[in-house]
Amino acid sequence: MGKRDKVDGGRLEFIPPQMPTPVEQPPEDEGWVHEAKLDGYRTQIIIDKGGVRLYSKNGRDWTAKYWPIALAVDLPCRAAILDGEVIVSGVRGAPDSPALEAAIWNEPSRLVFVAFDILHLDGRNLVHLPLLERKQVLRQLVEPCLGKIQYSEHFEGDALAIFSAIEKTGLDGVISKRADSRYRSGPSKTWLKAKYSRKPFSNC
Repeated sequence: MGKRDKVDGGRLEFIPPQMPTPVEQPPEDEGWVHEAKLDGYRTQIIIDKGGVRLYSKNGRDWTAKYWPIALAVDLPCRAAILDGEVIVSGVRGAPDSPALEAAIWNEPSRLVFVAFDILHLDGRNLVHLPLLERKQVLRQLVEPCLGKIQYSEHFEGDALAIFSAIEKTGLDGVISKRADSRYRSGPSKTWLKAKYSRKPFSNC
């Protein structure tokens, strides 16, 4: 019997994602942490006794499209809900948004899931925990690596310096989050999205 076969209770349900508010630049006051904006497809992974399922940000079951990721999920838990993005890395190592849709249909083996939040773990609802506590739980579950399930690191300190440094890597922008914020579905003022002017806003 596998790890996920031992889950008690019913299937976990999709949780509508928390969505960042667009801003011109990241907040400079204290109490925020910053993550690279990956410009991928927002995705939720659900693990329970029914197996592994992957959902789009609108709650559509995309497990069949993301099947290499579903097969790669082998985390030390019985049940979990992970929030993140599916990406494809480009030549420079940064996420390649134009190549993502083509990879889904033609080269799904290139798909990678980058987790930045965890909402449930083994019967515990984690949405009421502060962000940094959830990130700590997530990091312990998803050990940082270069496999198909990766962990999104966060940065603390000078927001504008972080914004500038991330721009040089070719990434899309920065997501700033209140370190003490709870997870709340829908548009959020505790998650802010600052993008670089070279690209238009995306819908992720």
